[in-house]
Amino acid sequence: MTSPLRVLIGCATSCVALDAFLARGHDAWQCDLLPADKPTNRHIQGDIRDVIGWGWDLLIVSNPPCTRLCNSGVRWLHTPPPDKTAVEMWAELDDGAALFSDCLNAPIAHVAVENPVMHRHARERITGWIKPQIVQPWWFGDPAFKATGLYLRNLPDLSATGRLEPPRPGTAEHKAWSAIHRAPPGPDRWKIRSKTFPGMAEAWADQWGGHALGQEIAA
Repeated sequence: MTSPLRVLIGCATSCVALDAFLARGHDAWQCDLLPADKPTNRHIQGDIRDVIGWGWDLLIVSNPPCTRLCNSGVRWLHTPPPDKTAVEMWAELDDGAALFSDCLNAPIAHVAVENPVMHRHARERITGWIKPQIVQPWWFGDPAFKATGLYLRNLPDLSATGRLEPPRPGTAEHKAWSAIHRAPPGPDRWKIRSKTFPGMAEAWADQWGGHALGQEIAA
């Protein structure tokens, strides 16, 4: 590869997607408010909006804060948990939608923002909202259920790689595949639910990286 892409993996700490792009020779970096999960000199700790204009070719926002945006959390907007008020819940929704909008509309040629399926209040707050591609980890060889929306700008829909056969409901294997949805309440629940799957990350690097690189070379 004569000219590697400058790739930013936003809202990520795991280094899973980062490593996939680095393995293909790209100039890849990761950014999050939290430190990286393992030692790396390719992690920028801070707000992604502070680095989004640094001349990237490809932006993938893998786990933006989505608690208030996704369908599974819409009930809390109307019946807030004991430690929150309705005003706080709607303010958090506005904050999440603003971050999502800033990433989706970033001044970068190729953009992908991952998010669970959104409720209508979130969609109404997203600037330039577009219909996402909905994928599952098991399409890419990762044995798990997690309906994931991919909001794409100047990138193709992902093609399945290593598609698995989902187990039958009621079986132990089905329960194992449902671990994300069955994660118990606790301080680490958000991290379990925001996991980046390696098979999907490999598809990002191969398909989106290849597409963006081809367009950069053609230009």
